[in-house]
Amino acid sequence: MREARLPSFYTMTFKEQVIQLLENGLQERPHLFVVDLKVTDKNDILVTLDGDVGVNLQDCIFISRAIEHNLDKETIDFGLEVSSAGATSPLRFARQYYKNIGRTLKVVTPQITYEAVLAAANEAEIRLEWSTREPKKIGKGKETIQHHINLTYDQITDAKVIVAF
Repeated sequence: MREARLPSFYTMTFKEQVIQLLENGLQERPHLFVVDLKVTDKNDILVTLDGDVGVNLQDCIFISRAIEHNLDKETIDFGLEVSSAGATSPLRFARQYYKNIGRTLKVVTPQITYEAVLAAANEAEIRLEWSTREPKKIGKGKETIQHHINLTYDQITDAKVIVAF
């Protein structure tokens, strides 16, 4: 006699189900990516999204429905919150740096804090550029000196976009 088997979705933990549903939703919106996902002991699901061209309300609603409509509230009680990374949220992934090229960042390393323009980013590192006014080496007055530094992601303790008004 053959044992009846449930589909693999039903043998997953609650968090695994949420991750699978989230991944399915993101496949339909490839410009979006997850910055943070938390599933608490009380089954509260907290999803923070970012996107290559930003995140709008419709994106959050779409991902929320992709998760909520495929979980059974009768079987398991859960809460769900889908939000976008705020303008002052720390940058955590290379993809977030790409979309902020040309903007001024505050980048903290263990040695020094930089406030500079993000000039470039790739999978391994970022390039910051800034200028300072310094005394001339010869003569009186000051001159503008251009600076740059390349930092690997593991050198960065914290990085945020500086929002100018």
